[in-house]
Amino acid sequence: KAVFLKAHFFGQKFKVLKVDKMMLEYCTKLSDFHAQFRGIGTNYNQVVKELRCHFSEKKAMALLYKLEKQTIDLVKLSREIVELSKEMYAKWEQSKQG
Repeated sequence: KAVFLKAHFFGQKFKVLKVDKMMLEYCTKLSDFHAQFRGIGTNYNQVVKELRCHFSEKKAMALLYKLEKQTIDLVKLSREIVELSKEMYAKWEQSKQG
């Protein structure tokens, strides 16, 4: 506060920053969600190793097929999140200008 008051008193320029709480919350939740995706990637590697060690090749392949289908669903979800985030950012940029 003292630095701000001194700068203001001596006529130095200062910037006023406004925080968009909705965008801040969105970014926070998106970061949390991304962390969960990274966790899934770690678990994915562990699951594949365990399948190879504890199941027959035929059973492991069947389970890997199911895992692959779920992974494809996650990829689709991830792409949808990226598109929605782009839309949100574009709307946010428009609201800043308007």
